[in-house]
Amino acid sequence: MSSNKLKMVKNVAGRLVPTKVNGREVIPFKGVHQYRPTGRRAAPPISTFIDYPDGNKLVPDLRTALERCGLADGMTISTHHHFRDGDVLANQLFDLIAEMGVKNLRWFPSATFPCHAPMIKHLDSGVIHHIEGSLNGPLGLYCSQGKMKGMGVLRSHGGRYRAIRDGDVHIDITVIAAPTADPFGNCNGMHGASACGPLGFSEADSMYADKVIVVTDNLVPMPCYPPWQIEGNYVDCVVEMDKVGTPEKILSGTTEITRSPNQLLIAETASQFVREAGILHDGLNFQAGAGGISLAFVDFLHKIMAEEGLRARCIIGGITRLAVDMLEGNATDYLIDGQAFDQAAIENMRENSRHICISPFHSYDYHSKGNQISFMDVIVLGATEVDVNFNANVVTHSDGLMLHGIGGWQNCMFAQCTMLAIPSFRNRMPVIRDEVTTICAPGEVVDVVVTERGLAINPRREDLIEATKGSKLPIRKIEEIKQEVEELCGGPPERPELGDKVVAVIEWVDGTVLDSVYQVKKS
Repeated sequence: MSSNKLKMVKNVAGRLVPTKVNGREVIPFKGVHQYRPTGRRAAPPISTFIDYPDGNKLVPDLRTALERCGLADGMTISTHHHFRDGDVLANQLFDLIAEMGVKNLRWFPSATFPCHAPMIKHLDSGVIHHIEGSLNGPLGLYCSQGKMKGMGVLRSHGGRYRAIRDGDVHIDITVIAAPTADPFGNCNGMHGASACGPLGFSEADSMYADKVIVVTDNLVPMPCYPPWQIEGNYVDCVVEMDKVGTPEKILSGTTEITRSPNQLLIAETASQFVREAGILHDGLNFQAGAGGISLAFVDFLHKIMAEEGLRARCIIGGITRLAVDMLEGNATDYLIDGQAFDQAAIENMRENSRHICISPFHSYDYHSKGNQISFMDVIVLGATEVDVNFNANVVTHSDGLMLHGIGGWQNCMFAQCTMLAIPSFRNRMPVIRDEVTTICAPGEVVDVVVTERGLAINPRREDLIEATKGSKLPIRKIEEIKQEVEELCGGPPERPELGDKVVAVIEWVDGTVLDSVYQVKKS
C-alpha cells in the first residue's frame, strides 16, 4: 500500500497524510484544539447473568478460553504492557493462536517491547495482519522496512483509550495478564509473585471489548481485594497459568537515571529553570518522563525543594523510586500512578494509601471532561528530534527508523509548562533540525527546549520569557543552538532516504492524523 495508491492530503501541520488507514476513514490534523467530536461513545454488546449463573469463570486453559470467546479470522486482539520488556503472555498467546490456525488478526497492544520480537514470525505468516500500537525496537524496524501488511497506527496512551471509547477501534477479545485474580475475574496488579502495579491500561479494553479473558499466575478465592483494578463483571473467562510476566524486567534502560555529565547538566538546567521562571511553589504538581534525563530532573528538583522548604501536592506518572522517596520523605502529598516503572513503586503502591492508582481516562483521554494532566505545573520529557519551530518527534530517529512508541508523551503537552530536555546531538547527529523527520507534537504545545548548550523558550510563551529576564540561565534562540551544533558536527544532518510507501501514521490526541511514517530504503 504505497502513497501513490492512497489518497493523500496536506493537513494543517503541512504534512501529507492518508484519508483512509487500514480501511477506516480518518480525519487529517486540524490544529491543536480545533477538532470537536460529535456523536456518542461506543458500547459493548449486552451481556446477561444467564451465561454466568454461578459466577465461576475459571476454564482449563487459554485455548478453551479463546474457543469460548469465539476466536476467528480477522478479529482484533488486545493486550497490555504493564510488564514492559518482562511480558510473557503475549508471545504465548499468539503462538497458541497460530497453532489454532487463525489468521489475519489486528494486534492492538497498549505498547510493544523488544521481548515481542517473536511476533515477527506471526506477521510473516499472516497470523497477525498489522499492529496498531507503539512499535519499539525490532517491531519498529520491521514496520520501517515496509514488511507489515497493513499500516501501523501510533497513538498516545490517552489516544488509545480515546480510540476504544470513541469506537475507532473495536476489540473482539482482550487478554489481560493479571498478577492476582479470583475465579469471578476481579483482578489487580498489586499482589503475587508477578506484581506489576496498576492495570489501568487494560481498563478500557475490559469495559469495551466483546470478550474479556483474564490470565493469572496467582488465583485467589473471591474476592480479589484490595483492590480490584479490573472488575469481574466485565470478564468472560479466567485462566490460571504458571507465569504471566517478569516484573524484574519492567525496569529498562529508559527508566534508569542518567550518569552522563552532559545529560546531568541538562537535567540541572531544567530544574533551575523551574525555579527561575517562578513555576516552583509550595503545592507544586509535576511529572517527569521515564528517560534518564527526566529522572535526573526529579532528583535535582527534589533537592531544590528541600533547600527552600517546599512540598509538592502531587507527582503524576509513570512512577519510579525517585518519586517514592519524595512521598516517603513527605516532600509530596500524593503520587498519582498510571504505571509502575520499578519494584519500589509497586511495593509502595501496595503499602501507602497516598499512592493512588489511575487509568489513562483520568490523566490523558482527550475526549473527556478534562484531564488531570492540565493541573500539572511542569512536565519534563525527552524527544528524538526538535525543529526550529518547536515541532517535536519521539517516534522516529533522524535516519527515519521507527524505534519508539509515543506513550503518554503527547498527552503531557497540555501541562502548564512542557519542557523537552534533550542532548544537542547523538552520535554526532544534531538533534535540533530545520524540520523534524516525523511530527509527534506540533510546536505550539512545546514550551521550552533544554540542551547542554543552553535552553530555548518558545516565542509563544512570552510569560516565561518575561519571567526569566535577568536570570543567569543560559537562554538562547533555538536557531543559535542549532547552528552551533551543526558547526560542531560538520554540518546539518542529511535527510533520511525514504520511499513513498506509508508504513504507519501518527495520530494526535484527538484522533486526527498528524503525520505519516514512510518506508526506510536503507536500514
